[in-house]
Amino acid sequence: MRSAPDPLNRKSAPWPRPSADSVITFPSFSAQAPAPHRPQALTADDYARAERYLGQNMGSLVLGGSVRPTFFDGDRFWYRNDMAEGTEFVVVDPARGTRARAFDHEAVARGLSAAMGESVTPFDLPFNSFEYVDGGIRFTARARTYTCDQNAARCTAADREEGLGRNFVLSPDGAKAAFTRANNLWVKDVATGVETQLTADGIEDFGYATDNAGWTKSDRPVVLWSPDSKKIATFQHDARGVGEMGLVSTEAGAPRIEVWKYPLPEDTVIFRISRVVVHLDGPRVVRLQMPPDQHRSTICDHISCGGTFSDVEWSHDSRELAFVSSSRDHKEARLRMADPETGAVRDVMDERVETFFESGYNMVNWHVLNRTDEVLWWSQRDDWGHLYLYDLNTGALKRQITSGAWNVLQLRHVDEESRTLYFTGSGREAGDPYFEYFYSVSMDGGEPRLLTPDSANHTITMAPSGEYFVDAWSTPLEPGGSAVRDTRGREVVKLETADISRLVAAGWKAPIPFVTKARDGVTDLYGLMYTPTDMDPAKKYPVVNYLYPGPQTGSVGSRSFSAARRDHQAIAELGFIVVEVDAMGTPKRSKSFHAAYYGNMGDNGLPDQVVTIQQLAQRNPWMDLDRVGIWGHSGGGFASTAGILRYPDFYKVAVSQAGNHDNRIYEDDWGEKWQGLLVTNPDGTTNYDNQANQLLAGNLKGKLLLAHGTMDNNVPPNNTLVVVDALIEANKDFDLLMLPNRRHGFAYEPYMLRKRWDYFVKNLLGAEPPKEYEMGRRPIS
Repeated sequence: MRSAPDPLNRKSAPWPRPSADSVITFPSFSAQAPAPHRPQALTADDYARAERYLGQNMGSLVLGGSVRPTFFDGDRFWYRNDMAEGTEFVVVDPARGTRARAFDHEAVARGLSAAMGESVTPFDLPFNSFEYVDGGIRFTARARTYTCDQNAARCTAADREEGLGRNFVLSPDGAKAAFTRANNLWVKDVATGVETQLTADGIEDFGYATDNAGWTKSDRPVVLWSPDSKKIATFQHDARGVGEMGLVSTEAGAPRIEVWKYPLPEDTVIFRISRVVVHLDGPRVVRLQMPPDQHRSTICDHISCGGTFSDVEWSHDSRELAFVSSSRDHKEARLRMADPETGAVRDVMDERVETFFESGYNMVNWHVLNRTDEVLWWSQRDDWGHLYLYDLNTGALKRQITSGAWNVLQLRHVDEESRTLYFTGSGREAGDPYFEYFYSVSMDGGEPRLLTPDSANHTITMAPSGEYFVDAWSTPLEPGGSAVRDTRGREVVKLETADISRLVAAGWKAPIPFVTKARDGVTDLYGLMYTPTDMDPAKKYPVVNYLYPGPQTGSVGSRSFSAARRDHQAIAELGFIVVEVDAMGTPKRSKSFHAAYYGNMGDNGLPDQVVTIQQLAQRNPWMDLDRVGIWGHSGGGFASTAGILRYPDFYKVAVSQAGNHDNRIYEDDWGEKWQGLLVTNPDGTTNYDNQANQLLAGNLKGKLLLAHGTMDNNVPPNNTLVVVDALIEANKDFDLLMLPNRRHGFAYEPYMLRKRWDYFVKNLLGAEPPKEYEMGRRPIS
């Protein structure tokens, strides 16, 4: 089946797509405004004041604001709770409706003080997690494992127990763990330590369970154990003939050369996976009777999403294996069933779309119901993400389960006995369409039932039995609270009410939510604005536009409460207005909204960023449209450079970090999902030219700082260097910061943070920054 055509008529879009030799201009908005606020210089005290608003300084001032349950012994769980006296461990029993301290903190502190030979206080215990053992608890502190008998206040120490480590995947019964060695799959008996080789024909570039997507790789095997712990679904990962990426370290002496397989959109050969089922008896390998699949999934840029083998599902009795094969361009998803004994494969159903198919928002939402021979399927065929029910034997549609102008986001639990589904959704309730709520609905028809009534963003954790869930709710302005609820939404145990009184006393200022119109003049956009705590509306402030264009996420991020969102408020404290908005081309709205610039990634949602700032300036005359800057990291680095090159008369300053400036030289899965397969025309031009920043280098007018880590194995540094080369060719002035031996995640390193602030202070605020200010060195008052 095919989805409905994209409702956005992009041929008649009101904003033209920029070409390599064009820029975009927008109508100006005039408003009577105060004079600009232009300090001569900022001091180290000014930077220290701004630094106070970073997350590492503000986060600890929120009490009762974080409940992250760790389940044990069925539905019981514990969590760490911040309170005025320090941190406590709390245990909850939903079945009994109880909440209590997880252990005697005073007794453990006394016993641990004696064992460690140093003073330990009850609510500043030197560990973050623990497990119950007979008569007490066990945990790791200061590189040693301690067992504390809390009744006798006695703790004994041993060398740290290494355990299995992250490169092992434990079986459901906990008896065995899968791992890889020399391109083959092995298992380790947890009790005895005995290791057994399961495969023998794995070779270099064609090994079993290999975790490598090019942009990310690890030694952890990509496997899915069967429920009976007797079989493993995995694959041989075929990298033969795939292109390589190389990085060169900075050393005193000969550099270290790092080379690995990294396919690009232009490559005819990319990673393939030959699916297999490995039986522990024998052992023996059963190959599925089908050609290799492309290295693709329905929700992320890897076949391992969130650390698990995605789009693969065992039946409850371990007798059948279901999986989805995705096409290289992400336009087709095919559900298949395999017999793990014979390798026979049959196709059940497929879906083809015009742009890109996804099976949910950051979670695979399809499930096979073997007991009733049915399939739950998630689709955006009517422009919204909804659940559908299919016949497993015939592939015929039985019914659409949910419908309307709103989204099912994640299917969290399926109660097959009562035929009830539990899921998170957005856009169904009044207010912010990004707030997530929790619902139940019958597979056999009827309206969804709202289980989380508070108008807020709800973070949901299901208990293992599916009979309870932990609900933590808040908004960007209100810290909210948390509780355990049953499957009818009734509160079973009240957990915490968040307290931000200390945060407010420290000078915290809430962001300002806003709604503007998108480029089409019709669609609502939602964002947050940050203003200085000492803002003077009689002055005029420059604007810093933070963005992450998606398409897999947006700029704002979670709508839950946060004491600090990146360094937005910190930058505002230096004398700026900071704006972030989720533009068209980002998820959690309609499919047409998400696919707004499919095939034209150079758009980056920038038309919406520009018109949003213009609309906000109309409402707020203290925003200076003559001084607008932009910054971002990774995809935001790509977009911020695109911003200053495509809109050089609007954006005057850009800080661009680790950008994938031309997706022809970034990993294949990313570009091919959002831009399409690479097509080269007879004249040598390609369908990727409209997103390549280096082709717009001649448009630069303002101040541009490009930054990249020299050992970035996600977005390799040649992505930035092709822009540098083009800027040199165009005889343009710019600034370049290459951070030796840094990987991809340097956005908030102290040096990068300071350089970003300095760049905006000097070139946008028009002031001199303090010389070589050292982040984290001055006391935060």
